[in-house]
Amino acid sequence: MIFVETTLKGAFIVDLERRQDARGYFARVFCQNEFNAHGLKPVIAQANIASNLKKGTVRGMHFQFPPAAETKLVRCTRGAIIDIIVDLRPESTTFLQCVRVELTEDTQRALYVPERFAHGYQTLCDNTDISYQVGEFYKPEVEGGLMYNDPRLALHWPLPVSIVSEKDQTFPLFDRIESELIWKMRLPASIFDQTTGPEQFASATRREK
Repeated sequence: MIFVETTLKGAFIVDLERRQDARGYFARVFCQNEFNAHGLKPVIAQANIASNLKKGTVRGMHFQFPPAAETKLVRCTRGAIIDIIVDLRPESTTFLQCVRVELTEDTQRALYVPERFAHGYQTLCDNTDISYQVGEFYKPEVEGGLMYNDPRLALHWPLPVSIVSEKDQTFPLFDRIESELIWKMRLPASIFDQTTGPEQFASATRREK
């Protein structure tokens, strides 16, 4: 596998190293040793697939709060998508910045999404399938999300949005939950843990930046 770190620390594009012959090709898509060597979490707790019928479908922006924050290894197995991730780590110098990656069935490129990132994508054609390998079990009690069209995130979707689930349309705007989100996403050993609550923690975090 070929690992290329994006502009968001810890988020990697993972390309195949194909061994081709007259039959086709063989390639490894996951290896604990290689993930460890690049500082990535080599745990797969669950593996999921999503089928999308219509071009322009948007799913996102999804995440889980600690202590059940999840990594994701996302791959398009049929069709094509634009995959977008947003850094929600309060201590990060790239907090709220995003990366967009095109994933297609032809390249079989994958995107490794670290813990404490929001994730979403838009399908670029009809009948698009996605594979997720997730590093934590799904826990609805710590599930979170942000609106795909949140002006604070300023995400660019390449196509008119055709379908968004009712659930994804009920996610709050970042500005409404900023202090709560920053508080819940903090590192356990954060230097700001001496603050008395979400508002103080969020204020201290903004001052540090």
